Amino acid sequence: MPPSAGGPIPDRDTYRSVAAAGVHEIEVRRSRFRCALAPVDSAEAAREVIAERRRAEPAARHHCHAFVLGPDGRIQRSSDDGEPAGTAGTPMLEVLRRRELTDTVAVVSRHFGGVLLGAGGLIRAYGQAVADAIDAVGTVEYRRLSLLRVSVDYGRAGRIEGELHSSKYRVLGTHYDSAARFDVGVRPDQVAGFRAWLAEATGGGAVVEETGEDWV
Repeated sequence: MPPSAGGPIPDRDTYRSVAAAGVHEIEVRRSRFRCALAPVDSAEAAREVIAERRRAEPAARHHCHAFVLGPDGRIQRSSDDGEPAGTAGTPMLEVLRRRELTDTVAVVSRHFGGVLLGAGGLIRAYGQAVADAIDAVGTVEYRRLSLLRVSVDYGRAGRIEGELHSSKYRVLGTHYDSAARFDVGVRPDQVAGFRAWLAEATGGGAVVEETGEDWV
């Protein structure tokens, strides 16, 4: 499965993936092209989806696939699975790249209908199968966020929780033990502003700990 020559998606603080796993079918001159899409976070997970589609549709003549991994889309693989070289996996991969999707695998299972499509017809059919499946399942955006844990005393907890939920910041978790603790996701360029906002909201009574960074 050669990597795409197109290169990685440009570095960014956001990326898009498919919103959910799903299967969508198109028919082209009596051949059925069933495209399965799934969000994945590793090559192993992508290959598991590919293997599952082979098991699910043993009557299909070809199970062509493409996947893109990593926030920058650096890992890209595709396979024509017996179709003429460059007529299946490559156009599938190009659709994923054109839609700027990553952490996504596409598998198109072709049930031959008796009519030869030619190289151009195959390229269009495999690309359309992936594009239509993406439209059907939808996409979701992930953003790189700094993770902060905010600790406040119980006297301030209710008001601060309400203000956090109504703010532009992402509340990722709430914990009540010796103090009220809120896990908050903040864009890296907004951390200083968040600290200033929180200090004003609590009269300096909150403790903020940076716990890492993640895509949310």
